[in-house]
Amino acid sequence: MSKKLYVGNLPFTTTEDELRGLFEPHGTVESVNVIMDRETGRARGFAFVEMEDASVAAAAMRALDGSDLGGRSLRVNEAQDRRDGGGGGYRRSGY
Repeated sequence: MSKKLYVGNLPFTTTEDELRGLFEPHGTVESVNVIMDRETGRARGFAFVEMEDASVAAAAMRALDGSDLGGRSLRVNEAQDRRDGGGGGYRRSGY
């Protein structure tokens, strides 16, 4: 069963290929998704990496959490499911 990891504090220039190369020495990477800002098209500084199984993901998390990439200290955690369904809108008061 695959396991998804959250990777934060990424340099804004990080590519999916770079992240794949960083995680592959620890096991098979199924997917990499660098999150982009819809309005600017720039990376938002975090990504999700899906690894082939939980033990491989745990090993990658231990090895890479706190490691340096482009002068920044990476945060690698188990990804959490979004249970609230998002939202994302705003509400103007007074209406």
